[in-house]
Amino acid sequence: MIELNEEALARLACEKQLAIVPGAGHLFEEPGTLAQVVSLARDWFVPRLRHGGPNHASG
Repeated sequence: MIELNEEALARLACEKQLAIVPGAGHLFEEPGTLAQVVSLARDWFVPRLRHGGPNHASG
């Protein structure tokens, strides 16, 4: 599954990040893993949404 995600990541022509959650299966059913995914996603998206993203024209 990680290999497929890495291939998809390589095809994206935008700002991106791949994080691996140790001990997590592909459905994040293990205790605490989904919460960790939520935290990682929040930490990545919030600064970008707050500032309008890399292509945001202010004014």
